[in-house]
Amino acid sequence: MKIKLIRFFSIFIILFVLDQVVKYGFAVHSWNYDGSYMSLNLAYNYGVAFSLLSFLAQYLKYIQLIVLFFGFIYLYKNQDVFFKYHISISLICAGGISNILDRFTYGGVVDYFYWHYGFEFAIFNLADVFINIAIAIIIYIQIKESRNDKKKV
Repeated sequence: MKIKLIRFFSIFIILFVLDQVVKYGFAVHSWNYDGSYMSLNLAYNYGVAFSLLSFLAQYLKYIQLIVLFFGFIYLYKNQDVFFKYHISISLICAGGISNILDRFTYGGVVDYFYWHYGFEFAIFNLADVFINIAIAIIIYIQIKESRNDKKKV
């Protein structure tokens, strides 16, 4: 268990700092680049995914902090869930907390990846990638366990 906590905090700190450094570069130093497939251009997202709930912009950071608080309470009471998914949870926490910090620091989430080759996709950031990778890992674990359970029956 101790190694899982160390792994959790190590992944969290490294990814959180990496994401904040990159966002600082875009927000303060204008690290913009226009490519033929993908561009790196600063944009602020005042909502959540795909700018949903942007009408709650000034309240979202507090709503997200409350959700985060209850999430930590859940994980504290269900430590088996935490230890089973500790890597995914570290990715989600790094991305989620980084995006919440953006709301306090910059007034909105700092986004910069913009895919525009063949189709246009929503602009996103590294924290969003962390969260999506974490969800993919959780789904993989669930599918693997489901297949193992079916083999036992």
